[in-house]
Amino acid sequence: MDGPEMKMTSPIGNKINAKPRTGSGFTLIELILVMAILLVVLGVTYPSLKGFFHGHNIEYEARRFMSLTREAQSQAVSEGVPVVLWMNPKQGTYGLQPQMGYTTATSNVLQFAVDPEVRIEVAPPPTGVTDSNLWTQTLPSSGTQAMIRFLPDGFVSETSPQRIIFHQAKDVIGITETTNRLRYEIDQNQNQNSRR
Repeated sequence: MDGPEMKMTSPIGNKINAKPRTGSGFTLIELILVMAILLVVLGVTYPSLKGFFHGHNIEYEARRFMSLTREAQSQAVSEGVPVVLWMNPKQGTYGLQPQMGYTTATSNVLQFAVDPEVRIEVAPPPTGVTDSNLWTQTLPSSGTQAMIRFLPDGFVSETSPQRIIFHQAKDVIGITETTNRLRYEIDQNQNQNSRR
């Protein structure tokens, strides 16, 4: 049959050539060459990608801590009891709970572990602050915990630390109490200086 090629029609109406296609696809040498190029590119970009992901751990921890301060303040105001955000720098943990003695509910207790590459440092409260106020009473602790107390009126207790610092290698993120003692915020000046 020397006439025109035989063509078939698929069920959806497209014409299909009856002759098999030859010469399409990749050879083994081409596949090995592509894999070698990918390995070279990955080898060149790996150090910079490692640093890229390395810096995100400290930012994640600082943002999670900031979210927890907002949650603590909101919980203190809505429930009408002091809420404590405690930090244990030696164990690399921090958490949130209502202040003992004001409530018996333990359902609102949260605890987080810091990424192993990140360290927490807590600056002590200003000197000369007394615990005369009932709302600023100290909690029993092991001595290694620092505590931020959020009062039912929305303020931060004057015995709370003024500054919490997260360290990871050369990166530093500081979280500082505002001057009106209403909240904590990320210290943008220190973060810019530490990245230079």
